[in-house]
Amino acid sequence: MSTITQNKATADRTDGAGPSVVGSRRLLPRLRGHGGALWRRWRYPFTRRTPLLIETAYNPKTLATEKEIVDKRPLYWIAGLLVLLVVPPVFGDNSFLSAATVFAIYAAINIVWMLMIGTAGIFSLATLAVVGAAAYTVSYISIHTGLPWWGMIAVSPLVGLLFGVLIAIPALRLEGFYYALLTVGIADLCREFVLQTQALGAASYGLYGADTYVPKGISERGGLLLSFYAAFVVMLAALALYRMVNGQRLGLLLRTAPEGQEAFAAALGINYRAARIQVFLISSAALGAIGGFYATYFKGASPALFTMDSLLLLLAMIVIGGIGTAEGAVVGTLIVVLFDRVFIGLGPVRLIIIAMIMFGTVLFLRRGLFGIAPQFRAWRDKRRSERRALRTGEGDDIMPEDATQIADKQAIYTQRFDKQLREELKKLVTDELIAEHRRTDGGRRSDALERILTYFRRAEMAGKYAILAEKPFAAYRIVALSGKRGMPPRLVDDQVFATQEEAQHGVFLKRIRDLLDS
Repeated sequence: MSTITQNKATADRTDGAGPSVVGSRRLLPRLRGHGGALWRRWRYPFTRRTPLLIETAYNPKTLATEKEIVDKRPLYWIAGLLVLLVVPPVFGDNSFLSAATVFAIYAAINIVWMLMIGTAGIFSLATLAVVGAAAYTVSYISIHTGLPWWGMIAVSPLVGLLFGVLIAIPALRLEGFYYALLTVGIADLCREFVLQTQALGAASYGLYGADTYVPKGISERGGLLLSFYAAFVVMLAALALYRMVNGQRLGLLLRTAPEGQEAFAAALGINYRAARIQVFLISSAALGAIGGFYATYFKGASPALFTMDSLLLLLAMIVIGGIGTAEGAVVGTLIVVLFDRVFIGLGPVRLIIIAMIMFGTVLFLRRGLFGIAPQFRAWRDKRRSERRALRTGEGDDIMPEDATQIADKQAIYTQRFDKQLREELKKLVTDELIAEHRRTDGGRRSDALERILTYFRRAEMAGKYAILAEKPFAAYRIVALSGKRGMPPRLVDDQVFATQEEAQHGVFLKRIRDLLDS
């Protein structure tokens, strides 16, 4: 291919019609700029958050404006939720569809639990106790009074809120490990209560017979599909609640008061205790609503909600996915339910696999699976800095791994040329050249001295040396210019020169010292 054809192909690849490749950067699509049209930002309802964080920049090769999506997480959420919505009904059998419904219910519980332990910072282990209390209460009311399924879902948040108030009172005095032990005791107390109460189905190991949203006469497949879509809606509602609480005022207030920094938040006038209790009560009401849906799905409630086995499975879900993130709650729940419900043919081995995954996550990852990316970036940056310290010579040359991150490639060659020029100029610095500068002030100079002075004159304004006349014809000092409008220069040292010629030679000596040290 001729040179003209190659240049034409390069121009075709770098015009505004498509993405360009510079160096070894990945081929990523770029959106066109909006031109003169008014830029409008879409926002989530009742929030000031934008669905997509988009920034506009100029392409240094094409000089065209391009828009890039900085935060791509909403796109990943949409793609992941679509997969979860489509795969079970289309490709799964009845058992797989039932497991998907259980996954959606547990994912909703874990997402709300993240508000308690992540946003509020209250490590409560009574999450399933709140769900179970609401499920038992509305099931009992439905069996004895004929409360319909929609009434059960409407009453259950009130039950969850009341139960949340009871277990939130100790949170005003206890925290951390002690509060976690208390909530474990509360859950075990609930289990013993339902096991010893005949009215709550102690003889049949569960209270069943409540109303359900599944219509009578529907096929088994149709009922499973309806249950899955209903549970999926519950999971979406939990995600919306997490977004509204964690991304709004309460979430912002509590992010200023993480564990160990409450004194700083209190000094700012933030009532972090009240904010934590508010988030805890909101989460309790949401868990109660999930408990009401649980009762309508299973047509009752079981003491298994209060057992330590269920609590440990729930804890494994959030530990594997990552505590403090909604995506971690969903992915962790997916992994655990996949082994616990889908691969049930493995027998007890599946529980060992879950334990091994949990152990590996705790041992090697800082914040679960969704902490891998920031942990890898931190490790990569550390390794880069170590390699840079070993490989970079004097002169601040650009490393190959850094070159791909610089948009203006001319800056790479400029800095590389500047390093080579400094190395050549260092060879010209001698005692005779310094003495020549002192005696030939304003006169004819040698070629070597002119070359060095020319290099010094073209230096950037920021940090450039200058002379300050404190007392004309009597006292001069050396200052360094800031390079910013409105910011005064700074004094370099305490040395005072009697004449302007001595001060100029002092500036020359400092520049020579900087050149040799570079």
